[in-house]
Amino acid sequence: MNYTVNRYAKVKDLVIQIPRSDELFKQYRIDFCCGGNRPLHEALAEKNLEEQVILEALQILSDDADERKEKSSSDWSSASYMSLLDHIVNHHHGFLTKELPDLSFYVTKIFRVHGGAHPELAELHKLYHSLRTELEQHMVKEEQVVFPAIYQYGTTRSAADWEAAVKRVSELESEHEAAGDLLKKIRSITNDFTPPPGACTTYKMTFTRLEALEEDMFQHIHLENNILFPRLMEEKTAQNN
Repeated sequence: MNYTVNRYAKVKDLVIQIPRSDELFKQYRIDFCCGGNRPLHEALAEKNLEEQVILEALQILSDDADERKEKSSSDWSSASYMSLLDHIVNHHHGFLTKELPDLSFYVTKIFRVHGGAHPELAELHKLYHSLRTELEQHMVKEEQVVFPAIYQYGTTRSAADWEAAVKRVSELESEHEAAGDLLKKIRSITNDFTPPPGACTTYKMTFTRLEALEEDMFQHIHLENNILFPRLMEEKTAQNN
């Protein structure tokens, strides 16, 4: 993105362009929805906030988003098991741990406020919370059971530890498929994450974040289904010799 924050940018644009800037605005009680159609410096002056502090905080959020994208696009095919698992847990699980509850708030909010005019938001609400439950349970299983077993095998390379490491791979792949199906349905119900004409800033921001969640999940699942799990299964021959 390489986005440089400036004081003249409209609040409603910043909240859509910079991931998690809404959390900062909520912290300082800056209205980014109905009152978001004004320059940032005016909103900050109204609240008697120190402009440079907010500008720097927003720039950090923007830079962090850029760094996340760079790390996601790295070539992990030759990384060690430990490095790859650390990346998945810190980068992708870390993102989901923060994003899932925050996004839940906004999906619920637009359903509550706009559901009367847009009945499809009821289905979105249902789909999203099914996805959230699926992912949260999935991450617990990976972090408490499967990944420790893979760590152990990466250290010992023993046949017994390999058996423990691959024991639940097919189960995880099935869960990935279920999550992928939910993401497809969410994309469909939101018309490819396209807000309706006249949508408010919160509505637009929610759809932007849903699309970002989908993008992160695709990379997350790619690392496991196409790199981590195949590498483990390819070592079966070695374990049988």
